[in-house]
Amino acid sequence: MAALIKARGPELDIGGAEPMRLACRTVVDAAGLGAQNLALGLGVQADRVPARHLAIGHYYVLSGRSPFGRLVYPVPEDGGLGVHVTVDLGGQAKFGPDVRWIEEVDYTFDDSRRERFLTAIRSYYPGLEEARLQPGYTGIRPKLSGPGGGFADFRIDFPKETGVPGLACLYGIESPGLTACLAIGEYVAAGLAAR
Repeated sequence: MAALIKARGPELDIGGAEPMRLACRTVVDAAGLGAQNLALGLGVQADRVPARHLAIGHYYVLSGRSPFGRLVYPVPEDGGLGVHVTVDLGGQAKFGPDVRWIEEVDYTFDDSRRERFLTAIRSYYPGLEEARLQPGYTGIRPKLSGPGGGFADFRIDFPKETGVPGLACLYGIESPGLTACLAIGEYVAAGLAAR
């Protein structure tokens, strides 16, 4: 996607079977893992785009009935909240995510992390039977700070920060951002309306 920036807002060249140019007053870049690349493609100068750090998180599921009726959070670790337990709407318990820093997007599940999970989970659930812990899935979080970099919350840049009229960019939106998505949407809408 290429963008031509006009005083009134971005114009997007949309590809596909029938390419077209779309004139916009407002564009919100909420592309998650791709937010930085999209911002650059929309005309944001590289020095205004924060670095992206990738952290893969593994989840294991507990087969059978869950012994938990609520969330359990251990002490946070570098880059995450620690291997915690959540219970889905079907009543199944899942544990995770852990944090492993990666250079490229790769969703491959690494079952060699099982021992780390067992140790972490048994710190608050000593009765865990290893055979009940089954590989689940992975997710990748777009973080704004890397290994040992401390906590960095997500970031929202409005046209003043992006340097592009009508463009807001959301960077590093991960799990807490998903929980707060309605509030973030209201904040972005109000910020763009005030420009």
